[in-house]
Amino acid sequence: MLVFNTIKGAEIAMLKIWGRPNSICTQRVLWACCEANVDYELELASGTMGPNGHISQGGQPFGHVETEPYRAMNPNGTVPTMEDGETVLWDSVAIVVHIAQKFAPELLYGACPVTLARSVQWMGWTNEHMEPLLHTLVMELVRLTEEQRSADALEKAHRAAISKLELMDRHLAQQSYLVGNDFSMADIPAGATVYRWSLFDLEQPRLQNVGDWLLRLLDRDAFQEIVAPRAYHLA
Repeated sequence: MLVFNTIKGAEIAMLKIWGRPNSICTQRVLWACCEANVDYELELASGTMGPNGHISQGGQPFGHVETEPYRAMNPNGTVPTMEDGETVLWDSVAIVVHIAQKFAPELLYGACPVTLARSVQWMGWTNEHMEPLLHTLVMELVRLTEEQRSADALEKAHRAAISKLELMDRHLAQQSYLVGNDFSMADIPAGATVYRWSLFDLEQPRLQNVGDWLLRLLDRDAFQEIVAPRAYHLA
């Protein structure tokens, strides 16, 4: 299917994305699509979440991820997966980089190889240092039943997340965004993750620079459409 891209004034193939709106990793990809003005088709897919919540609470998953055709695209059986013509990618950072390079290099990394590298650096930092902690928090606070929850796991993840956010706050004292003073794809993974953190009913120290950065992201139309709905984070 071909669609008209209003930014580039050219016809492009619609991307197909498998995932779910309340997946942080899927949100990264959809946010990048919206920033780049790329149309996409979203196929709901998950092995753990469905229309009625997490499987730990008795819900049925959206599925797809266990099927042979899906595993041929993504042997991990995870989401998201993206198909762009003959190109198939299944890592959210790789997909965001693909979208940035193909559709919006100026917007998403200033068409600069150094900014691209620094963006990937911060995206990797989010994956390694923040996302595992936020996964623990959302499971312990939202998705697991009371009987399955661990106060110790919650406390450890909470304290570790504060430490990482303090690092971000020091970094953002010198600039408006993670890579300089312009928005870039570096802000996409971290932005979705920190926004989810901000919604949790937990002690949250005042981090002025992180707070100001998050407010700047909240002003973006793509963020409001893809990331901001609270239901995507508290279910």
